[in-house]
Amino acid sequence: MTTRILSELNIPIIGAPMAGGPSTPELAAAVSRAGGLGMIAGALLTPDALAAQVDSVRDHLFGVNLFLPEESTGADVDAYAAQLRPWFDKFDVEPGALPRRDDYYTEKFDWLISNPVPLVSSTFGTFTADEVARLHSVGTEVWATVATADDASVATAHGVDALVVQGPEAGGHRGTFDGSAPEAPLADVLAAVAAVSSLPRIAAGGLMDGYDIAPLLNSGAAHAAQLGTAFLDTPEAGTRAVHRAQLAVATRTAVTRAFSGRPARGLENDFMRENSEVAPLAYPDVHYLTAPMRAKSAAANDPSALSMWAGTGFARVQNRPAAELVAEWATQLGR
Repeated sequence: MTTRILSELNIPIIGAPMAGGPSTPELAAAVSRAGGLGMIAGALLTPDALAAQVDSVRDHLFGVNLFLPEESTGADVDAYAAQLRPWFDKFDVEPGALPRRDDYYTEKFDWLISNPVPLVSSTFGTFTADEVARLHSVGTEVWATVATADDASVATAHGVDALVVQGPEAGGHRGTFDGSAPEAPLADVLAAVAAVSSLPRIAAGGLMDGYDIAPLLNSGAAHAAQLGTAFLDTPEAGTRAVHRAQLAVATRTAVTRAFSGRPARGLENDFMRENSEVAPLAYPDVHYLTAPMRAKSAAANDPSALSMWAGTGFARVQNRPAAELVAEWATQLGR
């Protein structure tokens, strides 16, 4: 079982879209040149910035990922802001304001229709059937990130071409449609999704090399794999210096809503330990609320209040060019 894009890959490996800095056009191009599929992380970019990144990789096979807009949950973000006052004072910043809730989604989507790309994938939901049809009409393949069987059923009904099946081991934001954080491991999620959808499955979550991927491909549990954390320390990644340093010394990851208002896995730090239990489900409100603090924390090379997304396999990151890693993983897969 395959899709047009998957069939064109020499190596069934996708570089995960890591919004907020780690994903760069250089990383996407390197993964694609090596025979995999590079992804542009379209979330948290302005439409102009997205266009510039996309246009810089058009010589390669690539995809674009978008976060779908989230309606307000009605959570008391002001109360959370008040609790964070000592942290804002520590970094001498004021709480950040929500600029607009939709992340320029309509503008970005319309631009991708007018300027087609090979693949567009969604996170935090699935494109509507009409949106899928519009993308198909301009020759774009469509994937949806899912983290439960229910998510997969909805995405399949809307006509997408493949499912990126994300387990809780994955770094960064959990891709559930409802903002929940189920704990069933990737293998179980893949099986549950396979039971409700016949679409190709791209496994994501805790995978760090070809040896991790091979059992999933050989068993038929997945048809390809998406890796993100494994690329965090490559020279092409936009990972902050303090984040790279912490990958080498951190002892564990944890899932938190404290930084963004949506469950996400990252290297555990003081801010997470202090605020995870009380952080509301309120994305992107909390993301923008904490943005000035996180920026100051990074500038000060202080990891205590910075979101450093990483999956459970973070201790196995390698500081090597992305193409070298993909080539090594291909050898491990017997390609």
